[in-house]
Amino acid sequence: MPNLRAPLLLLAFLLLAGCATTPTDLRSPLATWVPSPNHNARGPVIIVLHHTDQDNVQQSLHTLRTANSGGRVSSHYLVGADGHIYQLVADNRRAWHAGGGRWGGLTDLNSTSIGIEIDNDGSSPFAPDQIAALIRLLDDLCTRLDIPRSQIIAHADLAPARKQDPSRFFPWQQLAAAGFGLWPRDADGPAPAGFDPWLALQAFGYPLDDRDAAAGAFHRRFRGRDDLPPTLDADDARILHSLLLQQR
Repeated sequence: MPNLRAPLLLLAFLLLAGCATTPTDLRSPLATWVPSPNHNARGPVIIVLHHTDQDNVQQSLHTLRTANSGGRVSSHYLVGADGHIYQLVADNRRAWHAGGGRWGGLTDLNSTSIGIEIDNDGSSPFAPDQIAALIRLLDDLCTRLDIPRSQIIAHADLAPARKQDPSRFFPWQQLAAAGFGLWPRDADGPAPAGFDPWLALQAFGYPLDDRDAAAGAFHRRFRGRDDLPPTLDADDARILHSLLLQQR
């Protein structure tokens, strides 16, 4: 009689592994279960980009996996300066990366987003291999999780009064050229007469609780500047006009 012990143990292990990774439906004991097929899994709808503001990737891995002076933080992914991609939290789990803030109608960004930390000290350009790896990761995430490729934002976009990451050195235009996020088009021309840039800024997604901070976050992302006054000029109106045309 052949020895079936090893195959049976392997089968048992695979069955247990399958049970461990299969989500369980949460049902109320007070209700009669009458299932409807009209549903799908809850998942992320937007991707938030951060820079680590630390010295190296090992330090960031430690911070993202432990408690620190500001409490426990994490992200789904960390992209090293050499282009190595680390995953710390499963895509279907809620990483603690965004904190308080909002973007358009999204108010709980931790629950609706994928967070990607990028190994960078905040005062240096981003490495080419790192950006190439980020673009590959964005392509994978948007394809697998069905996230719109336009829905890539900065941490500072959703919390402009608290955050400034990723810094003015981040190459948003390069990302847009690869198909991720939005960038103004020269062909769209200037904003039309009567165009209100503040209403446009809010319509694009920025919270206006602190207008100075919102203008600063917008300038950092779309003009690569930290030294502009906290107002919106004709060039800002031109940029916003083009961005809103692309959101339609």
